[in-house]
Amino acid sequence: MSVVSNENNESAQRAELHRKIWAIADDVRGAVDGWDFKQYILGILFYRFISENITEFFNKVEHEAGDESFDYAEITDVEAETDFRPDTVEEKGFFILPSQLFKNVVKTAHTNENLNTDLANIFKSIESSAIGYPSEDDIKGLFEDVDTTSNKLGATVAEKNKRLCDILTGIDKINFGKFENNDIDAFGDAYEYLISNYASNAGKSGGEFFTPQTVSKLLARLVMDGKTSINKVYDPTCGSGSLLLQMKKQFEKHIIDEGFFGQEINIINFNLARMNMFLHNVNYNNFSIKRGDTLLNPLHNDEKPFDAIVSNPPYSIKWVGDNDPTLINDERFAPAGKLAPKSYADYAFIMHSLSYLSSKGRAAIVCFPGIFYRKGAEKTIRKYLVDNNFIDCVIQLPENLFFGTSIATCVLVMAKNKTENKILFIDATKEFKKETNNNILEEKNINAIVEEFRDRKEIEYFSRCVDKSEIEENEYNLSVSTYVEKEDTREKIDIKVLNQQIEQTVQRIDELRASINEIVKELEDE
Repeated sequence: MSVVSNENNESAQRAELHRKIWAIADDVRGAVDGWDFKQYILGILFYRFISENITEFFNKVEHEAGDESFDYAEITDVEAETDFRPDTVEEKGFFILPSQLFKNVVKTAHTNENLNTDLANIFKSIESSAIGYPSEDDIKGLFEDVDTTSNKLGATVAEKNKRLCDILTGIDKINFGKFENNDIDAFGDAYEYLISNYASNAGKSGGEFFTPQTVSKLLARLVMDGKTSINKVYDPTCGSGSLLLQMKKQFEKHIIDEGFFGQEINIINFNLARMNMFLHNVNYNNFSIKRGDTLLNPLHNDEKPFDAIVSNPPYSIKWVGDNDPTLINDERFAPAGKLAPKSYADYAFIMHSLSYLSSKGRAAIVCFPGIFYRKGAEKTIRKYLVDNNFIDCVIQLPENLFFGTSIATCVLVMAKNKTENKILFIDATKEFKKETNNNILEEKNINAIVEEFRDRKEIEYFSRCVDKSEIEENEYNLSVSTYVEKEDTREKIDIKVLNQQIEQTVQRIDELRASINEIVKELEDE
């Protein structure tokens, strides 16, 4: 299949999937706020996925063994307990009885008066199936945001059941096809699409944790450029996991030996990230998503260093900073000699990422522009990063790429194995396609940025490689506009031509005035 044909298939499948999944979300939410209601849509979408995933897992084994008519969904729970539960959790990370499968629950959903409590018990059972196994931490609490007894679903049990039934039947009607026959990762794509739509419709509250796929793709391409394999990838503020999963999407042919690692402080986003991993067929033993405050309680110390780090940390949030005197001695922050200001934690995340980066690795971090020119402690930390030759590239992105903010963000690329003491600055503010609500990076825009990152050709109004000495002269200002001249798009005016036009205009005015005076004189003489 040609690349063009494959892209067309992907676009068609994706467009159809998006239309159907958003229609369901829009139709069934009713009086429930969209942002709150997303948990039910996403949670039940995930429930269908793991039901079909484990069914396919068992069916494939039995079909290959010669029983081509076998269907796990049709056997009894007793038979499943005896013949299928042993060793399953070790491999899959969880277990679901036939009666608990999405397929079987949806059949009787419209007549089941206990639907909300039955679903609650099923979700609890799935989570409990992992207790005592290596997957326990990856499964525990996955469904805790899908509260089927919540009054958000309705004031009465009947109302709750009606809404849950609507969600179940709506998601059941979507034809995801067979996994192996899809050009897109159907469940995962539907999931990310819903998150992005909820984020854009919720404004800032949603945009705080969702990184648009095109920006995620750019970061993935930047950290992997020129590499054929890496040990593992890490996102210290992973949100819903979109940056980590772009690494999987973009580099299926590359080897990511030890999987995907992330930390997230928000419980809802933490659950979303773990679901998102499963939905993209990343098995529990290939990812480690942990919950906690990355700056004060980092939970992947034993797994560092990482060959690839991608991150979109929260912009300029407050943190404890020097109110905690022990932090200046933390191995992550101590080398710079200063802590990030209490009002702006950006460089705390940057120093944390640098500490976790391997000697041959690369980090790409989305940053608020102000961190590249603000004075005080931030300037001191910039000096440390420049003097030690850790900064590889600073990229100015177009405005209005992110949900919840129109600010033109930047990408900071760091590495520990640079061969020359120069920094590449790229002004990519014109590299975008304008859409209704947000600008987007098209493939050609991403390619233009990545190619310049790789080739380092100095292009007028677009890019410049700058010596450390010049950066010192500019007092460690790392703003792209300081080093890459903006193209003057104003209309150029030829002064000589303009003066000539003015002279002609004055002459014409004089002629008109003379004519008018003559007419007036003639009228007076009459």
